[in-house]
Amino acid sequence: MLDYLIVGSGLAGISFAETALKNNKTILVLDNKSQNSSRVAGGLYNPVILKRFSEVWKAQEQLVLMNEFYDQVEDKLKEKFNFKMPVLRKFFSIEEQNNWFAASDKINLAPFLSTKLITKKYNSIDSPFDYGEVLHTGYVKTALLLDSYREYLLENNLLLEDSFHSSFLEILDSGIQYKNIKARHIIFAEGFGMHKNPYFSYLPLDGTKGELFIIKAPKLNIDVIVNTSVFILPLGGNLFKVGATYNWQDKTDTPTEEGKQELLERIKEIITCDFEIVKHFGGVRPTVSDRRPLLGTHEVYKSLHILNGLGTRGVMLGPAMAKALYDHIENNIPIDREADIKRFHKRYLKSIISDRP
Repeated sequence: MLDYLIVGSGLAGISFAETALKNNKTILVLDNKSQNSSRVAGGLYNPVILKRFSEVWKAQEQLVLMNEFYDQVEDKLKEKFNFKMPVLRKFFSIEEQNNWFAASDKINLAPFLSTKLITKKYNSIDSPFDYGEVLHTGYVKTALLLDSYREYLLENNLLLEDSFHSSFLEILDSGIQYKNIKARHIIFAEGFGMHKNPYFSYLPLDGTKGELFIIKAPKLNIDVIVNTSVFILPLGGNLFKVGATYNWQDKTDTPTEEGKQELLERIKEIITCDFEIVKHFGGVRPTVSDRRPLLGTHEVYKSLHILNGLGTRGVMLGPAMAKALYDHIENNIPIDREADIKRFHKRYLKSIISDRP
């Protein structure tokens, strides 16, 4: 009998897989590549919500665990995934500058917001009001990370490339059985695919579609991530990742003309040089209305668990939430109330009543 069957190999799934392996647990990952939000994500990590100049939930704790996690995975896979890079918030007015300095005086934000204006001028970006620098930022090459980790799982016979079908899941006294696989626990890290999971479909996962570009701009010469209404991330070779849009109605991964035009308009507000679109892609982020992850154990079936709802911050949240869920299962450590799915207990009860004949 395995310790864990893990459904999904996005950022949530591999974070839990690596956490379990680090603790000498036996695992098998089941995945069919149907969910691509982790793969196409911007991959940025940033401890500050720049739209409101507020701290990301538990940012300090997440950053520590995130860096430990990626250091460990890089050493294990002999590949570089985590790249430290400053995030510069371009100011559009003196008022924005003042708001920045007011925020930097707050105890929780002081470690993350530099009080020194960045006055450097970058080619093809007008910045009469300069920039503010966010500290402890960077990006993870998510596609490379997921592909490399998937290869590692395959090489070690830890990955089953197949779709999950709930009709084959049996709940046992000692755990679960799925087809010919027995495990003490099953972890559902399915992203937006959770809606097809009858055990957790009552949870309010509201996918948010995001569209991004890879552009080529030879005259744009930046060595930082510029963040305004969109982010511009240098990839090298005159290529830049730009994003992202937010669409709460469309739940497909298909790039749209509407998303394309929105990104084009925002890019042209920031840079003045010509550019060409090299790639246009989209994905549905697993988001929750209260902006907190979905973490915990099923109300009735104690061998069923969920790790989901990482939203736009999967790179930062994944390692910390995987550890929290693992510690809850193995050591009975309570999950933070803001992340625990127990906060939706009433929705669960309502779903039971509605399922009765």
